[in-house]
Amino acid sequence: MGPAQRSGTLRSRTGYVAPACTRSVDHGSHLFSEAGKGGLLTTIRLWTDEEVSANPRVKAVFDDIRLTRNSEFINNFWRALANDPDALERTWAAIRQIMIAPGALDPLTKELIYIAVSAAHSCSYCVHSHTAAARAKGMTPAQHAELVAIIALASQTNALATALQIPVDPEFEAGTIPR
Repeated sequence: MGPAQRSGTLRSRTGYVAPACTRSVDHGSHLFSEAGKGGLLTTIRLWTDEEVSANPRVKAVFDDIRLTRNSEFINNFWRALANDPDALERTWAAIRQIMIAPGALDPLTKELIYIAVSAAHSCSYCVHSHTAAARAKGMTPAQHAELVAIIALASQTNALATALQIPVDPEFEAGTIPR
C-alpha cells in the first residue's frame, strides 16, 4: 500500500504527512519526501509497530509511553528516535522526569513554557505537539491567544534589546528591582 493523497498532503502507512507539492518516494513502509532538486524533507525513517516489536529496548520505551499516557498513540517524534535506542531511552527518561513527574510547576504551565521555547526555536513539530498536550491539560482558547501574544511580544522586545545591545542593569544581575 503506497502513499495516498488527501487534501493537499501525502500520507505514508506510518502517518507521516508530506506536502503534496513535493515528490514523495515510498521506500517500503516509510515515505521520504523530496523537494526541489532531490533534497529530502525527512531525514530519518519512522519505525512501524512491527519494527518496534522486534526490538526489545524500543518496545519497552513505547510500552511505557503508552502506559504513562494511557493511549495507544505513539507520535512521529518517538518513531524517529527509535532509530537510536540510547537517545530514545534518554529522552523519554528526561520527559518523564521533567514534564510528567510532579514538580513546582503544574502540568499546563510546563506545556505553555514548552510551546514558547518551541516557537522561539522555530520547531513547528514541537509547537503543534505541545499545543495539543496543553489543550488536553485544559488550556483554553483565551489562554492560547494570550500565550501567543506574549511569545510575539517577547520576540519583538528581545530583538530590540539584542539589536540595540542594551547593557543589563546591575539591579537585574543582582536579582533585585529597586522600589
